[in-house]
Amino acid sequence: MNSTPYITCFGELLLRFNTQLGLRFVQSDAFNIHVAGAEANVAVLLARLGLNSRMVTRVPDNDLAELALAELRKYGVDTTAVLKGGARLGTYYVENGNHIRPTQVIYDRSGSSFSTLRPGMIDWQQLLRSSSLLHWSGVAAAISASAVEVCREAIEIAHQKGVMISADFNYRRKLWDYGKGANEIMPGLLRYCQVAVADLDSAAVYFGIKTREGMSLRDRFEYCFSFLKTKMPLLKTFAMSFRVVEGLNHEYFAGLAHEGNFYYSTVHTLPIVTDQIGTGDAFTAGLLYGISSAFDPQKMINWAVACGVLKQSIYGDWALTNVKEIEAFMESGISTKINR
Repeated sequence: MNSTPYITCFGELLLRFNTQLGLRFVQSDAFNIHVAGAEANVAVLLARLGLNSRMVTRVPDNDLAELALAELRKYGVDTTAVLKGGARLGTYYVENGNHIRPTQVIYDRSGSSFSTLRPGMIDWQQLLRSSSLLHWSGVAAAISASAVEVCREAIEIAHQKGVMISADFNYRRKLWDYGKGANEIMPGLLRYCQVAVADLDSAAVYFGIKTREGMSLRDRFEYCFSFLKTKMPLLKTFAMSFRVVEGLNHEYFAGLAHEGNFYYSTVHTLPIVTDQIGTGDAFTAGLLYGISSAFDPQKMINWAVACGVLKQSIYGDWALTNVKEIEAFMESGISTKINR
């Protein structure tokens, strides 16, 4: 690890239980287990790319939590700020879809250690003193009313200290069930962010941004950004990835608004997708790596998209790739060669 400040990622650490061999939930008698969580996914790829990344969360004091933390440490993520306490580790279950039916996700996160986190438990003053950036997402705010208050606490202290704040809008309809709508909570939390990643659906839910279906994706992206600037006055860097399914192929690309100008990535055609979950988090990590590495904007968005593409070839939530693989992909694109 290098001596640069930490990128601090705040959110819930989870176990993911995945059906095997493409089976449906009702057919399954065993599951594959992956460690997961939107912000943890970002932290892992940042560490794999050589940056100092730190995970801040709360987990129970048991062996399942230790399994999850050991996996984070295995890939270079700092876990020294993780709190122990509460009743259980959050989980979710995945039944992989295909080109006929969608992937199904069942969450089991109620009453988790993270959901009962309260303001004052985390020493944000100390943690953010050694941080260059705080990253969080809408998933953290969707878990519980008390988790929202901890998000607000972290964001306000980061803003006071001049720490850059990054957010992934990450709307998860199934999680917002504690009596407050996402549109009531998220705009206030997002107002201090300088960096954001979103999709058109989450922007519509949080801010009521409506774009016409007949508009091109580029036009919809640029319209969305122009509206967000009125609601997020500190926003300097905004990115959005797109997936267009044509037959059996997935076309994947992204747009970037950076300091007043727009940039668009190469369009990649993916003939196969191994695991789509975590793609957006890999994209976000690639964007944050580009910002931290002072890439020019065009390289920044191409790098982020390369991270998103490569993630879709890897099982589990984590983009277990590295700088050399990403650079090779950016130079040569999709490859079926064998590295010998």
